[in-house]
Amino acid sequence: MEKREYLNLYHQMVVIRRLEERSAELYQQGKIGGFLHLYIGQEAVSTGLISVRRPEDRIITAYRDHGVAINCGLSAREVMAELLGKVTGCSRGKGGSMHLADVKKNFWGGHAIVGAHLPIAAGLALGDFYQNNKAVTVCMFGDGATNIGYFHEALNLSKVWNLPVLWVCENNQYGMGTAVDRASAVSEMRRKADGYGMKSEAVDGMDVIKVREVSARLYEEIRNGSGPQFLEVITYRFRGHSMGDPERYRSSEEVKTWLENDPIGIYHRYLLENTIASEEELQEQIRLAEEEVNDAVAFAEASPEPPAEELFKHIYVEG
Repeated sequence: MEKREYLNLYHQMVVIRRLEERSAELYQQGKIGGFLHLYIGQEAVSTGLISVRRPEDRIITAYRDHGVAINCGLSAREVMAELLGKVTGCSRGKGGSMHLADVKKNFWGGHAIVGAHLPIAAGLALGDFYQNNKAVTVCMFGDGATNIGYFHEALNLSKVWNLPVLWVCENNQYGMGTAVDRASAVSEMRRKADGYGMKSEAVDGMDVIKVREVSARLYEEIRNGSGPQFLEVITYRFRGHSMGDPERYRSSEEVKTWLENDPIGIYHRYLLENTIASEEELQEQIRLAEEEVNDAVAFAEASPEPPAEELFKHIYVEG
């Protein structure tokens, strides 16, 4: 990578962190309604994964989608306006936190129902397969989604039809408030792909460079006809499952241990130790990220809410 690319990755991660922190504040002020699932701690996952995709590659994810949206190229303004339910949001204020999307950027959501987007991912890949497109569908989901029917149906058919899908399990150690080893007979998520004869591997999701390198290799293998592959990304969410989570299921010592492996801090040290960027340059990226998010909040708060007639628009596709 060139220096600007290294700095751009850092900038994206800091924007995600600042946007999530401000979102938590706005939620507590009653300005964001519904559910709010923060991506704090998982920034290296989507940043590394999406940084090496091609424009034709499709991204689809679950409800912890704010960071994914930023990495796919949605502006902080569009994301924040959607969180506040404003008409200037990416879903015109009608989707909210869990339904960010922009198909023009090949970002297909943002899905609130656990695991329900996995068959959609298989469908997207099937369409590319029929059209002989050299596109990869990247489907991100949490460890909790691996215990339901959608997961097994989607993986099975993707292997039967040899579809170009990269299944990405963001293993953040908990499905809501239940630890992985209490909810799943198989605690190493990647092993669930074995039942479908699917190649799998794991990567440290707190290191953006490691995620990026593995993702680049897997994209090319799938693009060249390997069929679907499974990537388990070991990560951790520093905040609760959602804003209403009392977090009684994990100790403060556990959280503290993971906080010492903050993905932004790890990447910050990497850039300094490899003399890629100076401390002053990184502080400048932090300043620019804060400025970007402050602007997004001001834009969202000043934007209008959707008018009543919006309720009846975009319900069906017009021919």
